[in-house]
Amino acid sequence: MTAAAEVAFHTGVADKLAHGCRLLRKAYRQGARVVVSGDPALLARLDQALWTFEPLEFVPHARLRRGQAPESRLERTPIWLVEPGAAPPYRDVLVNLGPDMPDGFESYARVIELVGTEDDDRLAGRRRWRAYEAAGRSITHHPAGTG
Repeated sequence: MTAAAEVAFHTGVADKLAHGCRLLRKAYRQGARVVVSGDPALLARLDQALWTFEPLEFVPHARLRRGQAPESRLERTPIWLVEPGAAPPYRDVLVNLGPDMPDGFESYARVIELVGTEDDDRLAGRRRWRAYEAAGRSITHHPAGTG
């Protein structure tokens, strides 16, 4: 991982779960290996959404709870929903749904931050943006509804 690795901020996201599902479907189709961080309750909702957001599609994923290690039979799973305190099986792309800086962000090649429209989420997103800048990360901005 280099200090210039990219952080992409997707801001003004009205429905973080739906946006996350679309983003993860795209990543899966492109063959990316993705770790998703966030609080356990939100990850549980994302887990359910990934099963149901498209009736004829499946986005392969697994959950990793605090203190768990990935099972060897699941090592090829492309998308992991990882609670804080759990060790992800790889560190390629990180998608953060939570309000805090994700654990070990500096070891990922790419970080994608999803920032909602609520005031608390926007303020937390601004704090993370400043922290990534201070860490020397290259940031790109993708406002929702553009492009």
